[in-house]
Amino acid sequence: MPDRNNLNITTRDRILRAWENSTELVRDFQTYANDTEHDQKLAQMFNEYAKDEAVHASQLLKLLHEIEK
Repeated sequence: MPDRNNLNITTRDRILRAWENSTELVRDFQTYANDTEHDQKLAQMFNEYAKDEAVHASQLLKLLHEIEK
């Protein structure tokens, strides 16, 4: 379906962008965890968020590989 700029954004494009966003969030949450080591509870929360987002990134990458077949 063309967008307002007459670009055809495919399902693959959307999954790829979601995967890129997820991998960036993993890095961000890991950085936040490292930056908040002085607050163990907060650092642990950010580490958990990073792990959760890594699962999402992994699932999205699997989908991308399936689409590429």
